[in-house]
Amino acid sequence: MKLATLCYVKSGGKTLMMHRIKKKNDMHEGKWNGLGGKFNPGETPEMCARREVEEESGLIATRLILKGFLTFPQFDGTHDWYVFVFIIDEFEGELIENSPEGHLAWIDDSQLLNLNLWEGDRIFLKWLDQPPFFSGKFTYHEGVLIDHSVNFY
Repeated sequence: MKLATLCYVKSGGKTLMMHRIKKKNDMHEGKWNGLGGKFNPGETPEMCARREVEEESGLIATRLILKGFLTFPQFDGTHDWYVFVFIIDEFEGELIENSPEGHLAWIDDSQLLNLNLWEGDRIFLKWLDQPPFFSGKFTYHEGVLIDHSVNFY
C-alpha cells in the first residue's frame, strides 16, 4: 500500500499543473498532474502536501482544503495507492523555474480537461469545485481506466 497526496494549487481562475517529462521510468510520463507525492514516515496528509508542494514548486501552502480521498487498486501493477486530494488556494513564495519532477504551468481552469490527463482525472477534477467531500475509486489495467465509483459526503 502506498499513501500519497495530490494537490491543486489554484489562483485567479488558474490551476498550477505539472507536465511530467523529466524523470526516467515515471509511471506518469507525458501526463499533466497536480503536485504531490508519497508520504514520508510519520507525516500527516497535510505535512506531506505542504512538503511536496514546496519541493516541486517552491510555493509554501498557507491554506489546505481537503476535498477528497482516492483509491487506485494496483495502480502501478503491484501496490494499492491511497491519495488525499487537496486544494491550495492560499500560498506564499515564488514559483521555481526548474522543478525536479517536470514542467510547471498555470493552466486556465476552463482548459484543464484539454490536457493529456489520466482518464480518471478528467472525472474527479470536476468534483473539486463541488461542496461535498468525495471518496472515489479508480481501477486501471495497464494504464487504461476500466471502472470507477464515488461517494459524496
